[in-house]
Amino acid sequence: MSNENNTVNRGSERKTLVLAVVAGVCGDALLSWVTMSEVGFSIFPLIALVLAVQALYQEYLTNPVSEDIPLVGLACFFVGAFGHSAFVKAQHPDAGSNFFAIIVAMLLLAWVGKKLGFIGKTA
Repeated sequence: MSNENNTVNRGSERKTLVLAVVAGVCGDALLSWVTMSEVGFSIFPLIALVLAVQALYQEYLTNPVSEDIPLVGLACFFVGAFGHSAFVKAQHPDAGSNFFAIIVAMLLLAWVGKKLGFIGKTA
């Protein structure tokens, strides 16, 4: 992200990205319940998804968004979704391989780390 003179709160950006991961996990939990017979229904992913989306919307209304956060937030959403998919497929091996989900989640995490400055930092 750019280091120009902006008034964006870094804690707010972290909150947005964590909420995006939570929304991705909850969305995939609901999708897994619908598409996989091994996964039972739970009301908690639905409640958490509604609360995470509502908190994301409130965060969007109250704080300015820097230029890279929407794309990084979408990547964090997919990290949560693919991460949960890999977890469910590790619990239920009959559901299929989790190789693709793990690879996509790791590539997205590496890209997010690079965008946020954790990878490729100069000392």
